[in-house]
Amino acid sequence: MSHLNVIVSAIADVAEGIRHFTLVDAAGRELPGFSGGSHVVVSMRAGSRTYRNAYSLLSPPSDRSNYQIAVRLQENSRGGSRFMHEQVQVGTALEISWPVNLFAISRVGRKHILVAGGIGITPFMSQAHDLLRTGANFELHYAFRSPRHAAFVDELRRLLGPRLKCYDQSQGQLLDPAALLSHQPLGTHVYVCGPGGMVDAVLDTAARLGWPDAHVHHEEFLAPPVGEPFAIRLAQSQRIVEVGAEESMLEAMEAAGVDVPYLCRGGACGRCELEVLATDGVLEHHDHYLSEDERRAGNKIMPCVSRAKCTFIELNL
Repeated sequence: MSHLNVIVSAIADVAEGIRHFTLVDAAGRELPGFSGGSHVVVSMRAGSRTYRNAYSLLSPPSDRSNYQIAVRLQENSRGGSRFMHEQVQVGTALEISWPVNLFAISRVGRKHILVAGGIGITPFMSQAHDLLRTGANFELHYAFRSPRHAAFVDELRRLLGPRLKCYDQSQGQLLDPAALLSHQPLGTHVYVCGPGGMVDAVLDTAARLGWPDAHVHHEEFLAPPVGEPFAIRLAQSQRIVEVGAEESMLEAMEAAGVDVPYLCRGGACGRCELEVLATDGVLEHHDHYLSEDERRAGNKIMPCVSRAKCTFIELNL
């Protein structure tokens, strides 16, 4: 995947455990254009390891002088978010991918309901600018644990006014998906990003209320879980790649020089899907892409977030 060289020009703490980074082109040029909901993949070299994490772009798409991302320090970070919080300073050079949008606003939607939980506010920052620019009918519902965890809330209040609805859990304010999604006009689209429980609640409620699948959009980048080491057999090249306990299959193959396609690295897009030819154990699926039938069939895997509890897994690669 082609990349861009950028420099960190500013860093700010915007909520408890959430740090905001401003990135500029290393050569001083304008950065490539993007649309609301886009993300970039940041490469972080830490010794012998390279972490690659996807982060949503926050800045207005109309402003190509910089990109902005926000990183939450994961409690059980494998290294990526910790690297961004502890190693990156103003002036640090980073390598990022070109922007990709897997969470775009529907151009045919007559109304747009944006639902964010915690750090899930990030893709809606750029989307809000796009929706305001086009004069779209929309509202943003933002749920957070407490004011200390409400990243960008003051900025959003100034930007959106009554379009913004906040839910402060510390004050007993809870977002009710059924109340929100009931009685919306025809042609309404809903978009949700946040903790898994919130995403599932909105998706399940929309399905129960009869919302068309094409009108329901979600984004939830997952971090690869840890597990027991195992080996990958690559059938086409006859190579063996060892997967460590704290690295994903995708990371292990990349470290071995194997070219594997990807876009989100978070189990959402399906770009890295690989065919499983054999294994002596059980596949552990953690993606949001494969259907339950596909998981039961046991012949596909998303190496960015899924792994296997086995001694070996053979892939058609």
